[in-house]
Amino acid sequence: MIEKSICHLTSAHARGDTRIFVKQCKSLAKEGFDTSLIVADGLGNSEEEDIVVFDVGKSKSRIGRIFKSARKVYHKALEVDADIYHLHDPELIPYGLKLLKRGKKVVFDAHEDLPMQILSKYYLNKYVAHILSRVVRKYESYACSKMSAVVAATPFIRNKFLKINSNTIDVNNYPKLSEIDTKVSWSEKKNSAVYIGGIAKIRGIREIVKALEYTKGVRLDLAGSFINDDIESEVKGYPQWSKVVEHGYLNRKSVADLLLQSKVGLVTLYPQKNYLDSLPVKMFEYMNAGIPVIASNFSYWNSIIEENICGVTVDPLDSKAIGEAIGTIISNDVLAEEMGKNGRQAILTKYNWSIEFDKLRVLYQDLLENK
Repeated sequence: MIEKSICHLTSAHARGDTRIFVKQCKSLAKEGFDTSLIVADGLGNSEEEDIVVFDVGKSKSRIGRIFKSARKVYHKALEVDADIYHLHDPELIPYGLKLLKRGKKVVFDAHEDLPMQILSKYYLNKYVAHILSRVVRKYESYACSKMSAVVAATPFIRNKFLKINSNTIDVNNYPKLSEIDTKVSWSEKKNSAVYIGGIAKIRGIREIVKALEYTKGVRLDLAGSFINDDIESEVKGYPQWSKVVEHGYLNRKSVADLLLQSKVGLVTLYPQKNYLDSLPVKMFEYMNAGIPVIASNFSYWNSIIEENICGVTVDPLDSKAIGEAIGTIISNDVLAEEMGKNGRQAILTKYNWSIEFDKLRVLYQDLLENK
């Protein structure tokens, strides 16, 4: 077995997932770790940039993924026989416990506050959601207290897990500096506001589109996929939809190109409990691209925006406030460019992947040295 072998496991995420593959796996491979990734997407085995990807096949349903795919991922993990296993999905936690019993080092990556996230699932009955959330919280506490380490995607989630497992760190989803070239003059940009990511009601799509009623000469570039068919048909029926350019899902390069031609980025998520203390990737991607941010006026987000003077916060349920913020920024190139520069500087000094990966690398090295 090769020393320093790390195997990442996911039964739910795509093989090209930004956090798992683009950031963690690629960085590990470049550092000389023997890196592999086990997925369940049905696209077959592959190898890219010294990362071996094993595919256990795609399930036909969510239930099948949670039970069958997770079990298949575990059996493939046994074949790989790595030094450290890094789990990325809650359904893999029971198999993480099995790996621990076999003497392996196991890291659980908490992408979300799962018990809190369950409460915001629109398809769950509220009573059922509260019971399920409590059950999940208890099991999560029990299982994660036994993990070799826990990696959290935000400081808020880190603080929660520190009460459970003292070997917990936060590795935030901040951008890779190499992903975008900001050498584009402000005069080359279009009068465009941009939204990147999954498109849903609770992510503010209704208010974003309606906000265009309060703007002049501004278009909305929408990059991402609709999560729900009903909301898609609804917003496409709004008269303001004529000002929207729908790009659909874009690869990382196309996202970077779109950001560079835009003047402001939108991240006006609804005030759901699991959003209030989150660190939305898109907010930092806008900052990395050197464009101002219009964000929901959550206390946590507001502190980031104000500290770095890189945008404005608004009530995410107020279309007029969003529209007026878009208009103010796009009509004032001097203000917008200065905010964009401030955001980019904050990324260079505080909010970038190099800083976050150093934490992960040190964690792995400590686990390997204490085998």
